[in-house]
Amino acid sequence: MLNYLWAGMILLGIIVGALTGNLDGITNAALDSAAEAITVGITMLGIMAMWTGLMRIAENSGMIVAISQKMGPLLRYLFPDLRPKSKALEYISTNLIANVLGLGWAATPAGLKAMEELQKINGGKNVASKEMCMFLIINMSSLQIVTISVLAYRAQYNSLSPSEIIGPGFLATLISTIFAVAYTKFMERRVFGR
Repeated sequence: MLNYLWAGMILLGIIVGALTGNLDGITNAALDSAAEAITVGITMLGIMAMWTGLMRIAENSGMIVAISQKMGPLLRYLFPDLRPKSKALEYISTNLIANVLGLGWAATPAGLKAMEELQKINGGKNVASKEMCMFLIINMSSLQIVTISVLAYRAQYNSLSPSEIIGPGFLATLISTIFAVAYTKFMERRVFGR
């Protein structure tokens, strides 16, 4: 569906450009944007490689396990029906840690593995379990202390203070996460009666 939307917007832009006599502007913008996309892509690749590497070091050093154990009370509240040492909780905590650090690309593999484990626990049913719903809603609200990609974009475009987004970004994602968890817990009680 998105392919059709993008294709439609591009086609509409070309038609409007042709009707207004701005085809040269469209051509120049397309070439400039392609060059800029390469530059931003290379910048983001370096940042992603560094942070993904740091996540791997944290994982191999046992830091992720230590942080996961500290997150135990929170994880037990969010996912009360999961066993404390389950593989699903390990993947969930890795995903949450990566998301909190603003490393969405590093969080994705752990998130997919967590959903696979949650589906195994769910017994292969075609209906999502409450744990799957909670995990999904937490990922969608995406609590982040540091938004690495936004910082990188702001630095790329010569922002005077790229890090000024950290406070407002954290506050906005904290509020969205609190409301998301509260809504999900409310719906759990309403649907499951506890």
